[in-house]
Amino acid sequence: MGFRGLRVLHSALRLVTEAAGGQRRFSTRPARVPRMEYQDAIRTLNTLQTNASYLEQVKRERGDPQLQLEAMRGFLERSGLKVEDLDQLNIIHVTGTKGKGSTCAFTERILRNYGLKTGFYSSPHLVQVRERIRINGQPISKELFSKYFWQVYNRLEETKDPGHASMPAYFRFLTIMAFHVFLQEKVDLAVVEVGIGGAYDCTNIIRKPIVCGVSSLGIDHTSILGDTIEKIAWQKGGIFKPGVPAFTVPQPERPLEVLRERARESPCPLYLCPDLDAFEEDDKALQLGLAGEHQRSNATLALQLSRAWLQQQGYQGTGELKPAAELLGKRPVPLAPAFRPSGSMVQGLQDTEWLGRTQVLQHGPVTWFIDGAHTTSSVQACVRWFRQAALNEEKPVDGSEVRVLLFNATGDRDTAALLKLLLPCRFDYAVFCPNITEVSAVGNADQQNFNVTLENILTRCLESQKKWNRLMEEKVGQDLWLSPTMQVEGVGGLLKPDPLRGSLLFVPSSERPLNSNSLVFPCISHALQWITQGRDPHFQAPATKGLHLHPVAGSGAVLLKEAAAIRVLVTGSLHLVGGVLKLLDQSLSQ
Repeated sequence: MGFRGLRVLHSALRLVTEAAGGQRRFSTRPARVPRMEYQDAIRTLNTLQTNASYLEQVKRERGDPQLQLEAMRGFLERSGLKVEDLDQLNIIHVTGTKGKGSTCAFTERILRNYGLKTGFYSSPHLVQVRERIRINGQPISKELFSKYFWQVYNRLEETKDPGHASMPAYFRFLTIMAFHVFLQEKVDLAVVEVGIGGAYDCTNIIRKPIVCGVSSLGIDHTSILGDTIEKIAWQKGGIFKPGVPAFTVPQPERPLEVLRERARESPCPLYLCPDLDAFEEDDKALQLGLAGEHQRSNATLALQLSRAWLQQQGYQGTGELKPAAELLGKRPVPLAPAFRPSGSMVQGLQDTEWLGRTQVLQHGPVTWFIDGAHTTSSVQACVRWFRQAALNEEKPVDGSEVRVLLFNATGDRDTAALLKLLLPCRFDYAVFCPNITEVSAVGNADQQNFNVTLENILTRCLESQKKWNRLMEEKVGQDLWLSPTMQVEGVGGLLKPDPLRGSLLFVPSSERPLNSNSLVFPCISHALQWITQGRDPHFQAPATKGLHLHPVAGSGAVLLKEAAAIRVLVTGSLHLVGGVLKLLDQSLSQ
């Protein structure tokens, strides 16, 4: 789909936009009314995404991390808090490239099992902004969000300084607001996930956390954090604080050495978490609420963070130490001792829920495999999980299974590299769309992004499609397969012509050839409508005429309507995952 395809998509966008009243964006600031509703708060929050004076300030501050943290402290003080006030929150501060959100979720669930009132600040949100600020595992209510939003926003408005940025940007504002919520709601502790990096992140105004954690490191956000894993490790180690214990999971040798140096500079004790096997009894494996082998390292980090926090606070029943031949040894980073997890810890690991990460939804004949993987290492883990999970699904009697990839990637990520990792999943169709649920933004303020244009994100999708098609052509060229048009679905596999024998050759479904069928849609809703073909009882598709005129869409629709099973992997972006969940599970919007 070249220029003509982009023009068709733009036409579809124009038609839907006109049907919605010709508005693609909200006005920059809603009119003030006596009673501010939740949507008013969200729309006003969204104006902070495009704060021009803030963007200019960031450019000036980028080379000086101290300036960035000082600016954040200034905003915090204008909102009515001092940095010292945050010491009362008994914070667990967690960074990393992949798994930091899951680690936080495990940690929060474990500590809640001890009867503690927990606060949890994370990003990004999937469906509603208030998911970022949780108390006892639940997003704060719309009423509470509105109350604290306007409380903080109005204080900042009243203390504007002509010489500086008048309002903090989106993430900074939500971070300040989260601190207000946790303090005023009197939580016993706050689990705080770093936004990007660590050293320069606005959460790093925290002076005295109880314990810090670093999950698995990898390459991501290179334009901000650096283009090598060592530079990224330096950024992540920036959250270490003097005398505050820190834990990390097994890392490649060089970034682990960087973390050790950062710990020495702080100075603080740094420990390496043992494998989860060390916490398990011989006859009883620990059960995790989050699927995937990669979650085991997140769970062991959560166990260490939870135990360290409980011990620092003087709690009993934190798990009996296991005898070990090596506690310190000659490792560059000492190994943290393993222990027998308490019942509260075991139950916490098992009960942890974290939407959009290795999540499976069974909706009639359609099975959704949903994972917000967006880095090389996390997509590799996602592929391992998907292939295993798909194998465990009950096979259709007639073998007519259709596999669909729904993908999008944002930022400076190497889309071709991520897509190449997905080839072994052998998808029949690849579908690309932007991270917007509907073409019209009306009634969808929680998921608006003013920092990109519709044209830019559609162009990115078309580029992803081209990269996928190129990868498929290269792969098919390496395989000795005939044209997909000469293949016929058979029972448990494919029947294809065998030129050597002059007969039909049976090919098992597990060995089915790769296909290069791909489509681009202007929004998630249109993509889901095509994929499900009305067969997902939980998805209410909007009435849309002429959804897609491409021949692949027509032939694919027939297969999707007739298939006994449709397996869909949604990955590449947490924002894409959020949009999909919003449409598949209406309760998440309530």
